[in-house]
Formats: sequence, C-alpha cells, structure tokens
Amino acid sequence: MQHALFYQIALGLVPGVGDVLMKTLVAHCGSAEEVFREKRQMLASIPGVNMNTATAIKSFRDWERAEFECAWVQQNGIRALFFTESEYPFRLKHCNDSPGLLFVKGNMDLNARRMIGVVGTRRASRQGKARTTLFTTELAGYGCSIISGLAYGIDAQAHQAAVDAGIPTGAVVAHGLDVLYPPSHHQLARNMLDGGGAIISDQLQGMKLSPEHFPRRNRIIAGLCDALLLVESMADGGAMITADIAASYNRDVFAVPGRPDDHASAGCNLLIQQNKAALVCSADDIAELMGWNRQVSTAGRQIPLFRDLSEEQQTIIGVLQQGAKTVDELFDETGFSGSKLAHLLLNMELDGLITQLPGMSYQLRT
Repeated sequence: MQHALFYQIALGLVPGVGDVLMKTLVAHCGSAEEVFREKRQMLASIPGVNMNTATAIKSFRDWERAEFECAWVQQNGIRALFFTESEYPFRLKHCNDSPGLLFVKGNMDLNARRMIGVVGTRRASRQGKARTTLFTTELAGYGCSIISGLAYGIDAQAHQAAVDAGIPTGAVVAHGLDVLYPPSHHQLARNMLDGGGAIISDQLQGMKLSPEHFPRRNRIIAGLCDALLLVESMADGGAMITADIAASYNRDVFAVPGRPDDHASAGCNLLIQQNKAALVCSADDIAELMGWNRQVSTAGRQIPLFRDLSEEQQTIIGVLQQGAKTVDELFDETGFSGSKLAHLLLNMELDGLITQLPGMSYQLRT
C-alpha cells in the first residue's frame, strides 16, 4: 500500500496534473506508478494530456517530498484513499472533479448508508443554532451520518449536535491534516474522532488555508452526501456555493426558510423561491422526500405518567400544557440549551408524549 501511495502522492505533485487529469492518466496506464513508467509520446497521446504535461511527468524529481508525505501519513494514522480503491467514498466516485486522493483522520465509514451535509452561515443566530441542533438530532433517528466543514456557526453546531446525539460526523477542511482551523475547535474535533467521526481533506500536510481551497472543500462536502441541508445562509454565503455544487452532482438540496426580512436566511429563501431547494421544517420532511424510514423502533413503549418524568421533561410538559409551541418558543421559555432541548424533544416524541406539527412546532399527544 505504501509503495502505491508513494506514486499516488508523487503524481499529485506533478505541475499541471489535477484531479481530473490524474484519473484520466491512471485509467489509461493502470496505476500511478505505471504513469511514471510510460513513454513521453504515449502520455502525450492520452486525451487531455499535452506534451508539456507529459514532459512534466517524465522530468519529475521531487521524490523526497513524496517519500516524506507518505511517511507522515503512515506515522500519523491517516487513511489515504485513492479513487480506485474500494474504501474510497462511492458517492465521490460519481463526481467527475472529486479528489483523486483523499486523506482521512478517524474511523468514520464514508460509505455509510445515509449521509447528510449540513451547512450554513458562520454568523449563526441563536434560533439558527437551535434549528441545526434539532434537525441533526432528529436525523439521528434515521441513521444518518453528518458531514460539514468545521467552520464557526452552523457547521460547528451540526458537528456538536451529532456528537451529542451519538452519530458519526465528518468535517471536511480546506488545509492539510497537520493543522486544524479554527484552533478553537480542537476539542470539538477530538470529540468527533472519539465518537467515530473523521477529519477529511484532499490537501497534503503543510498546506495552509488559502481562498482557492474553500471551493475544493465545498465540492467534497457536496459529493460525500446523499443530500444537503442549508439552515441559515446569506444570499452570497459560502453555503450557496456548496448548494450549487450539490445540485450539479444531482444531490437533493433542502433549505430551512427564514423570515422575509432576515438577511441571515436570505440565501435559503432564495433557493426555495427559485425551486433550487425543497422547503423543510423538520427531519421528517427530509426523510419523506428521500424515502427514508425511521430506524429507531418505538414498538412496545408505554407512555409514562407525567409524575414519572424527569424534571426537564416536566418543564417541557408544563410549557406545552399552555398549547402548541414552536422550537424557538420552547428554547426561550425553558431556558435549555439547543442540544438538551433537541434530545428531550426527540425522546419525548419517541415515548409518545408529544407530537411534532408542521413549522417545527410541538404539542402534547392527546
């Protein structure tokens, strides 16, 4: 494996050889090693390869860098997934511009049965964070793994909610795996890895953050998922780029609507208005549109008496006895964190205590 990886990394270091051309070269030659062994004229005859690129391949001499990168991957327990390998994410294999080589820290199954991307603004509102937590926690009931970008705001909230819900979550980053950005998310990243998640990148170690890396990161998020959910996004936000890429990959795109005058949700509203995203108010809406069945069985459960509930559940019951409440209203009236509220609502719904209504509202089950 290390022998093959050495040539795979080296091929990626050749000037002018990007992901698309790498795949073309390997498809014609059989492996990355054989690309370097092939004659210049034969390489130049491959569609998309000109004589300059063929010359760059044959004159490549940065073998020490390839050896260093290969050793670093092995020493740091990084999984290097080449696009020809069975462990490489099958969803990405169907994307023409997907990374030829993917680096993964952690044991997350990137070929899990159900994968949802959750993205949004870095300047998330309290309501946006609460909605992100609720959606993510509810998606846990459908056996979903969560993919996002580890950025501030909606991304970090989705990762944290997934950790709290006990489901794997993967962060796609725009730099090498020898660093982590933002640094304040180190503990979150450790918790993700401990919970069976992963940190994912197509960048070699030593590659720092650069503006051109973010669209590359966004295409991986879009390609890894069955569907993409936008919770809050401005009209010119980076999440809109991810949504466009997801649509180009024939992924389902969902958006949580916001108030007409809410700039933080202007992007979500625009996608819905242009029929580029389906309006969703709950994870059940996503599941229905995706044709998913809930994986958490509620058979045989009995509705406990109100006196048998925990203090937190009693608080929610007390609020709902006044009538149906939205998540935002419950968030304000109970004082619970978004994570705690989402867990309580999900468990109380599964226990048959409450019912979810359209518009992310809840009422007591009668």
